[in-house]
Amino acid sequence: MTAINISRVVLPIVAALICFGGGARAQEAVTIQVSVRDHRFQPAEIHAPANKPIILIVKNLDPIPMEFESITLRVEKVVVGNSEGTIRLRPLAPGRYNFFDDFRPETKGVLVAQ
Repeated sequence: MTAINISRVVLPIVAALICFGGGARAQEAVTIQVSVRDHRFQPAEIHAPANKPIILIVKNLDPIPMEFESITLRVEKVVVGNSEGTIRLRPLAPGRYNFFDDFRPETKGVLVAQ
């Protein structure tokens, strides 16, 4: 293949990756926070913009570990007592995404993307 033929193949692929594949990565992430105290999420309902990457900070204010888990968000993260964990979420479609403490399933919350 000559240099001209290679550029006819490679350049359109690179352009497509920049336009379609890199768009979500190029967006600036929004940071939101939720705390756990006395085995309750505070606030129990958190809001985030839809279609933007999200950095979720989970602060565990209790002295014992908890596990932030969400089937709809496809995440789980253990956060030891008196510490915080960071969870990076993909851009979300508008909707409600339930989460809970897997060690104490009665501890529930929801992330609303709008």
